[in-house]
Amino acid sequence: MSNEYDEIRPYEEGEMKQAFEDLINDRQFSRMLKGFTPWLPKVIRNGVLRLAFTGVKTPLDFQKRFMKPVVRHIIRKHTDGCTFEDQALPVDKTNRYTFLSNHRDIVLDSAFLDVMLVDHGYPTTVEIGIGDNLLIYPWIKRLVRMNKAFTVRRGLTAHEMMRSSQLMSSYIHYAVTQKHENIWIAQREGRAKDSSDHTQDSVLKMLAMGGEGSFADKLRDLNIVPLTISYEFDPCDYLKAQEFQQKRDNPNFKKSKQDDLDNMKTGIFGYKGRVHYQCAQPINTWIDELADMPKNDFFTALSQRIDHELHRNYRLYPCNYIALDILEHSGVSSDSSHYTSADVQRFEKYLQGQIAKINIPNKDEAFLRERLLTMYANPVRNYLAAQ
Repeated sequence: MSNEYDEIRPYEEGEMKQAFEDLINDRQFSRMLKGFTPWLPKVIRNGVLRLAFTGVKTPLDFQKRFMKPVVRHIIRKHTDGCTFEDQALPVDKTNRYTFLSNHRDIVLDSAFLDVMLVDHGYPTTVEIGIGDNLLIYPWIKRLVRMNKAFTVRRGLTAHEMMRSSQLMSSYIHYAVTQKHENIWIAQREGRAKDSSDHTQDSVLKMLAMGGEGSFADKLRDLNIVPLTISYEFDPCDYLKAQEFQQKRDNPNFKKSKQDDLDNMKTGIFGYKGRVHYQCAQPINTWIDELADMPKNDFFTALSQRIDHELHRNYRLYPCNYIALDILEHSGVSSDSSHYTSADVQRFEKYLQGQIAKINIPNKDEAFLRERLLTMYANPVRNYLAAQ
């Protein structure tokens, strides 16, 4: 691999052993591990890890040996099941894809996808883009690079952003066409706080910086698949609602590094209910319809078409329809085909519990409730508009 990608790429096969040693010798990482097994002496804990690492040569090996069991445990303990639908993809599972999805969880969006791909017979997982604002400690950066992550730089000047975007696009093209890796990337920078998912033109323009030919040719090389992620319950919903009020009350409010950590921890260990991943057809099946448009029109139309694919593939749950009825019809329906009275009671209890977790000055419960309801109603609104 060209060393031009060294500053952003995941670890390669020959680097994994040293990265692992650096990881388990990191003081902060050791403290974190001690929290899980406080009764186990460090020398024994590290010895067990080294033994488990035997035979691990590549990031994919590492994912299968270490991360897959962890993610399976999260699915068992913190969800009511995770499902994956790939019937829109070709039968040949040796194809490589760039999965472009809505963004629900900082860590688990790609982690769940990795497990689903392996379980459904795909030969490899995904490389992921992760913002450097989340790489708060050196051990986190090492761990994600071992886990097939490349770095997305945040907080740059306009000139730095252009260079960073060109480098990242070039790397993504290289990863798909030369390394034969899958890619996962979010449709926008950051999660949609109100769960109304819309693709940013800038993400597609970044992807089209690499490669050769027209914009359509460049994107065709990446074999982009719109991927819809549907959570029954978002464990970070109350944190998002809290942030809405904090920004309402103080327009200059910005999250701290600790806030980012709290969001990651809550997203991983919070209850999610049912989770579903739905693949649309690759955009290569229809992108030629847009190929002759002027640049800005092309990217606008492409974003809208991808959004249409994402929205029509939502899996909707009772809580989504309940939230919409409360907001738009001033209350739940007594004869709804989408939910029962038991569903209503469960969701109301859930909302009260989430609001109770919020502890900020001048807590505005009516505002927070409206924000939470909007998060659950917006997928229905977008789904209905896409039909």
